[in-house]
Amino acid sequence: MSNRRSRQSSIDPRISDDQIIDLVTKLRQILPEIGHRRRSDKVSASKVLQETCNYIRNLNREVDNLSERLSQLLESIDEDSPEAAVIRSLLM
Repeated sequence: MSNRRSRQSSIDPRISDDQIIDLVTKLRQILPEIGHRRRSDKVSASKVLQETCNYIRNLNREVDNLSERLSQLLESIDEDSPEAAVIRSLLM
């Protein structure tokens, strides 16, 4: 029991301030709306997190739309064609 307890106490589930700053900096770099701004344009961490959520929602919508379009395309072509096989592989 004490061995288990000592392992649990050595693992700290909290994220340090430096780790949070590092993660927010990485998000700033990959977000299209924020990553292309000048360095002098400071953006708060909360704004970065909001933009990240919006970006992920938009990506999910795009995936859904593309999947729907591929499904419609698949319905309109011969089921045994090579094109159909490619579309099926994209949908999986």
